[in-house]
Amino acid sequence: MIQISSNQNPRIKSLLLLKDKSRERKKTGTFIIEGVREITLAIQGNYTLDSLFICPELIDAAALRIVKGLNTAEQFEITETIYKKVAHRATTEGVLAVAKIKDHRLDQLTFTNENSLILVAEAPEKPGNVGALFRTADAAGIDAVIIANPKADIYNPNIVRSSVGCVFTTQIATGTTQEVLDFLKSKSIKIFSAVLQESQDYLSQDYTNACAIVVGTEAEGLSDAWREQATTNISIPMRGIIDSMNVSVAAGILLFEAVRQRS
Repeated sequence: MIQISSNQNPRIKSLLLLKDKSRERKKTGTFIIEGVREITLAIQGNYTLDSLFICPELIDAAALRIVKGLNTAEQFEITETIYKKVAHRATTEGVLAVAKIKDHRLDQLTFTNENSLILVAEAPEKPGNVGALFRTADAAGIDAVIIANPKADIYNPNIVRSSVGCVFTTQIATGTTQEVLDFLKSKSIKIFSAVLQESQDYLSQDYTNACAIVVGTEAEGLSDAWREQATTNISIPMRGIIDSMNVSVAAGILLFEAVRQRS
C-alpha cells in the first residue's frame, strides 16, 4: 500500500478538487465516496472503484478487513491530518474511495416488470432534498428515479451523504422535462403530477399499473408541461395552515400509497 503524508501530493490535490468542484467530477468522470457502508452499497450498485484511501489512525479492524478485500486498482495510506482535510465528514470511519460516475441517460433505464413504479422530481436544487428523495425511493423499493431539469450534481458529497448511500442502490436517470415526458409516454407509463390546481385527491387514484409519480420543488411546484400533459393531476389534502410540504415527504406519501395498492 502506497503511503502519502503530504497535502501537496498530486493525489490529494485531485481529491480536494473532486470534493469541492462539480466541474472536476464531470471532467474526470469520477467522484468521492466516504465510509464503509456507502462504499459497500456502491459496489452492490455495480459502481467501479478506481482507488481507495485509508487512514490507519481512524479506521477500525473490522472496517479495515472489509476495505482491504475490495477490488480496486490502487490503495493508499494517508495520515489523519490529510484525511480530515479531504473528507467531507469527520465521522466516515477513516476510509474513502474514488469511483467512476455512471451513465444516467434515460435510454439506460431497464425495467424488470410491466408495472414499473417511477419517481420523477423536477429541478430539485437542495442537496439534502435530493438525497432524501433517493432514500425514500430506496425505502419504497421503486424501479427508478428520474430527475428532470437537474440543478444539482448527483454526486455532490451532500447528496451522497443525505441519501445514506441510496444514490447507489437506485436506478437514476436525468433529462429535460420534455425528454422525460416523451420517455414516459413512449413506455405507456401513466403520469400522476402532484399539483395544487385542478387536482384530484391522491387517494382516489389507481396506481397498480405502470406509473410515474411526479413532484416539483416547494417554492416553484411543477412546470406547466407536467400539469398539462399528466394523465391525472393529484394532490395531498392539507389539514393545516400552509399549502405545501417538504418534497421528499410528499413523495414518500404518494409512493407508499402506490406500494400499498400493489401489495
